[in-house]
Amino acid sequence: MTARGRIVIDLFTTLDGVAQAPGGPEEDESGGFRFGGWQAPFPDDMVGEQVDAYIRSMDALLLGRRTYDIFAAYWPQHTDGAVGEIGRTFDRVPKYVASRSALQPTWQGTTRLGDDTPAEVDALRDRHREIHVVGSVGLVQTLLESAVFDELRMWVHPVVLGEGRKVFPEGATPRSLALIEPPLVGDHGVVQLRYAPAGPVETGDMDERA
Repeated sequence: MTARGRIVIDLFTTLDGVAQAPGGPEEDESGGFRFGGWQAPFPDDMVGEQVDAYIRSMDALLLGRRTYDIFAAYWPQHTDGAVGEIGRTFDRVPKYVASRSALQPTWQGTTRLGDDTPAEVDALRDRHREIHVVGSVGLVQTLLESAVFDELRMWVHPVVLGEGRKVFPEGATPRSLALIEPPLVGDHGVVQLRYAPAGPVETGDMDERA
């Protein structure tokens, strides 16, 4: 029996869990967000090496609508220079978009998913070896709620913003996660954490463990 592919979520986050607009001031100003580009002061070789590795491993890209629009406006024009490998990979691989509204894509290889996002995302495992979700906080929350993912990878940056779209907002579905490798720490204090889903939340009494 052929093994199914993996769905890997890749997120740059702050210590307080914000994942909105890490890349630049105008990336995503929704909700009056003031801190676009918060990742820039933390250039980190570890993060660069790990991102290069996931770029080489992916054979499909899965995005929410907002992130797709940002990527489609940027990456097809950035296939040369220092970020060329990322741009060429994103341009080459099939791209799937979770969108509640109609989509008329101009970026090659784009397919809009239907209304049952968890089921359609799960079906991608039968078509691809490794599907990466980049950014796309709203879509990520749907995948976390339905447990339709195989790995959650976060690069946690040493900054607190106090506002912005969070990976785990108030009211997030309770879930347990299992750390699948020891954390990696970069030279600017960024920590890579890799988790797999681990089922429902369990509780207990610490006094009974003493």
